[in-house]
Amino acid sequence: MTPSPSVHTTGTTHAVLAGVICGFVGFTSSFAVVLTGVRAVGASADQAASALLVLCLAMGLGTVFFSWRLRMPITMAWSTPGAALLATAAVPAGGFAAAVGAFMVCGVLLAVCGFIRPLGELVARIPSTLASGMLAGVLLTLCAAPFLAVVDEPAAIIPVMVVWLALMALARRWAVPGALVAALVVMAVDGVFGSVTADAATPVLTWVTPTFHTGALVAIAVPLFIVTMTSQNIPGIAVLASFGYRPDMRAPLAYAGTASAVGALGGGHAINLAAISAALAAGPEAHPDPDRRWVAGVSCGFTYLAFGPLSALVTDLASAAPHGLVETIAGLALLGTLAGAAAAALADTEHREAAALTIVVAASGMTISGIGAAFWGLVAGAAYLLVMRVVERFRS
Repeated sequence: MTPSPSVHTTGTTHAVLAGVICGFVGFTSSFAVVLTGVRAVGASADQAASALLVLCLAMGLGTVFFSWRLRMPITMAWSTPGAALLATAAVPAGGFAAAVGAFMVCGVLLAVCGFIRPLGELVARIPSTLASGMLAGVLLTLCAAPFLAVVDEPAAIIPVMVVWLALMALARRWAVPGALVAALVVMAVDGVFGSVTADAATPVLTWVTPTFHTGALVAIAVPLFIVTMTSQNIPGIAVLASFGYRPDMRAPLAYAGTASAVGALGGGHAINLAAISAALAAGPEAHPDPDRRWVAGVSCGFTYLAFGPLSALVTDLASAAPHGLVETIAGLALLGTLAGAAAAALADTEHREAAALTIVVAASGMTISGIGAAFWGLVAGAAYLLVMRVVERFRS
């Protein structure tokens, strides 16, 4: 029986709304992580605003094009785990320009994974326990931020945490956006909006000439590439497959990598296939007909594009917010990701100790020769596994 036109129209409208929600939740739940990350590696306020702008444009254009072209809900996102990794890093030698050079190299590696399938398969063979352990260690520090901030700014932080907790119990999808609304109320009471200048309404695109430093490439490019592939692109493909979508992913992956490399010149760190948020556009909630869910992908992309011009305003407000407020939103947004990463890291009993070592070292904040803890956590876990295997073979 053919659905009536009214049913078809209702379904399409619902798909559009689902895509808008996907884009809204994707932006509001993690923009604070992105700002925290790029500022941690040396970005100025203008450069951070530019990073937010180019990332919104890159993932919005990619989402619209591939959803429309492939007639599937192919959604993209900025690398939230990658931004979390940056947030725990130090400003590299050479400043933000060196970080941008590392972003470009990461983008090239991501693009190569799209063009050369065996490389992507090789990355997928990195023990997931170690990759998840590295991510969990990085996130642990960020997720502790709200509880450190509440000591210094209880009046600003407690309302945000209470709203977040209430919505986690009642409507989990809206917990982080709700916490953001609570933060805006706190900022309004604090008089923050009065300090915002008229220039904040104008989008800013700031060119950053990259420099290439070995320390930054090892400390930033390599971990950023690994965590983006293993925590975003590979799970993103799996999410699409779980809903019956199995497109040739070479072009989307190549676009994400190329857009990351080009966007780095504007301060952006990386974009990738959406993973968790992808389900909002690809699932049955978006449309009962899988062949019509691409509409949700297109509307999600346009939502990201609409957020782009707000980048300067968002950055200006974040800079004027009470101390620890932005970090609180970022930490609360990442708690679920931390839980998932820790569970994945420690699930395999054979690799549990190596994963635990990776988590501890990655969370330690140690720096050797300008190379941060995330990289050394991965090295420590891999070394532990290698030694255990050598000893086991020797004994047998």
